[in-house]
Amino acid sequence: MPRLRLPGDSAALETPLELFDARVSQLWLEIGFGGGEHVSSQAKANPDAGIMASEVFIEGIAKCLSDIDDMKLSNVRLWDEDARELVDLLPDACLDRVFILFPDPWPKKRHQKRRIIQPDFLRELTRVMKPGARLRFATDVRSYADEALTIFLAEPRIEWLARTADDWRTPPSDHFRTRYETKNLGDIEPVFYEFQLND
Repeated sequence: MPRLRLPGDSAALETPLELFDARVSQLWLEIGFGGGEHVSSQAKANPDAGIMASEVFIEGIAKCLSDIDDMKLSNVRLWDEDARELVDLLPDACLDRVFILFPDPWPKKRHQKRRIIQPDFLRELTRVMKPGARLRFATDVRSYADEALTIFLAEPRIEWLARTADDWRTPPSDHFRTRYETKNLGDIEPVFYEFQLND
């Protein structure tokens, strides 16, 4: 973990691509990676992408570290604090892709203000995304799906890429299923919202 942990100051993150080896030409961020299955699978399938992956739970971090070691991945760096703090440290227009897959839905009404998708956080996230960058959000909780979509659509720089219902009901072709996803714990079938940041 000390070798793979992202630095915690903005000066060290000023040129985040330099934290990876020379073959990395894109910068991706996954927020809340759970057990890390999606991170490691994407890293293996996309060796030209440097993936910054954020998770606070030690069990998930340990599992992801094990996958990184077993798969001999060199294009993953980890953040074990609140993802919002990492986003605050990143320079403008540095991210090519963002994944927020099955985040904690905070199902109790009084806790829903803790959900990661909030207008202020989305504005900060768009600050660090490049024009044309993609963002994928997935959930299997109806109230979160509805609330998040409303917040995304209210952000003027974000374009929802769905054209038909299958575009959000069917997992994207480059999606890798997670252990959480296979448990079917939500109250709906998973939805996958794909967005693009406009100029």
